[in-house]
Amino acid sequence: MSGEKRTPVVFLVAGENSGDALGASLMQGLTAKLDGNVRFAGVGGPEMTAAGLQSFFPMQDLAVMGVFEVLPRLPSLLRRMSQTAAEVERIMPDVMVTIDAPDFCFRVIKKIKARGIKIPVVHYVAPSVWAWRPGRAAKVAKFLDHLMCLLPFEPPYFEREGLDATFVGHPVVTSKLDVGQGRAFRDRHGIAPETFVISVLPGSRMGEVTRLLEVFKETVTRLAAQTPDLTVLIPAVPHLIDHVRDTVQDWPVRTLVVAPEDKADAYSASGVALAASGTVTLELAMAGLPQVIGYRVNPLTAFVGKFLIKTPFANLINICLGREAVPEFIQENCTADNLARELARLMEDEGARTAQRIAASEALSQLGLGGPPPGERAADVVLSLLAQRKEET
Repeated sequence: MSGEKRTPVVFLVAGENSGDALGASLMQGLTAKLDGNVRFAGVGGPEMTAAGLQSFFPMQDLAVMGVFEVLPRLPSLLRRMSQTAAEVERIMPDVMVTIDAPDFCFRVIKKIKARGIKIPVVHYVAPSVWAWRPGRAAKVAKFLDHLMCLLPFEPPYFEREGLDATFVGHPVVTSKLDVGQGRAFRDRHGIAPETFVISVLPGSRMGEVTRLLEVFKETVTRLAAQTPDLTVLIPAVPHLIDHVRDTVQDWPVRTLVVAPEDKADAYSASGVALAASGTVTLELAMAGLPQVIGYRVNPLTAFVGKFLIKTPFANLINICLGREAVPEFIQENCTADNLARELARLMEDEGARTAQRIAASEALSQLGLGGPPPGERAADVVLSLLAQRKEET
């Protein structure tokens, strides 16, 4: 029938869990806005599968980090790149959305461009050109049609290279980490109402955890000397939970390693946090939990980084605000003395805790809190590309 609506096909590629969550949110937004009249194909994980994607192969095939981890898997990764490009050519979708995982996704995009496949390509999660290697903006502008950014200050870096870029918001604003049940958590674990609780978050990678847990232990030891009955909660990522539990057995205070599903409750039960730099700083901000940041990298990496990194701050709260609202101690400054001093100040000073919460709320507003959910904004970008394609064909 001539009046029948053609179902648009969206091809998506995600290579890790964070991308799977972004992809699922985008798919849900598109499904809602198109009243279900949309078809998905590509590569994704469990969340994208639940949203309607039948993945051509397990997303875990792409989740490899580090040179030494990649090398033995390189033949398999190259096959998956060719397979993905071949599926795009076979299906000829109306739009392709690649999500983060640039090492894999950008190579697939270049393959389909080399085959002469003319479909709009949008990438979700901008390379951090504002932090290092700014020349990447010009490079990605050559093969992308649109870029969806998580941070509000990112689009201009790419727009000046001729690439359309849209700020869609950071997924942390929909994380619901502000509704944890702290009192119930304390009751479950026998933590008295008057006991001061600190969340300690040493990172999500083995290298981070190995470098930071020792100095974090020294920090907690100093705090315990002046805070009777101090209790530590360590929300750990699944693949490191056993390692963390073994490492903290000899800590001088009661220390509970918390499963990921109890993270929001642990945040709510805590008074302050000591954390590695990373996305977790935004999670803590969403939970309204004042924090101090400590971070160390390999000394050689730190030396090289001094010449490459363009931002004066390590965590996104401070980067968004352009000032140090959250105390951060990086590399040689990441000492137990510095960390314990700032944590003690936050523990004792309600005004300091309140000031940090206000600053964090300001940064979260910049990241999209209070506006349309990122998945909806991302869906609008994809819909605009579909409409544009429809006009051209």
